[in-house]
Amino acid sequence: MTTAQNMSGYVWSAVESAPVRELFPGIRLRPLWTGGNGASAQVVEMDPGACWEGVDVHEPGPEEVFVVSGVFNDGYRDYPAGSFIHAPAGSSHIPQTATGCTLFVFYPEG
Repeated sequence: MTTAQNMSGYVWSAVESAPVRELFPGIRLRPLWTGGNGASAQVVEMDPGACWEGVDVHEPGPEEVFVVSGVFNDGYRDYPAGSFIHAPAGSSHIPQTATGCTLFVFYPEG
C-alpha cells in the first residue's frame, strides 16, 4: 500500500454524523464542508413527494448536483441516480421528487 506524503488541509466528513437541518417539510440538509471562499458541499435528502417552497435561485455562483439515489426533478425533468447537473449562476428551478432522493450538492462560489 502506498501512503500519502502531504495531506495538509485535507478535511473529511461522514454523512451520518453531519448535523441535520430541515429546509422545508421532507427536505433535509447535511453540511459536509465549507471553504474560506464561501464554497460548500452538502448532502440533501428529500422524502417522497417533497417539494421546495418557492424558486431556488443560484446566486452568487453555480450549483453542481449529483443524484446519489432515487429520482430528482427540477420542475422540468427527472434525473435518475447517477445523473450530474450543472446549474449556472443566475439559473433557477424548483427542486422536487415523487419517489424520494439523496443529492450531493456543491457550490464552488458560495
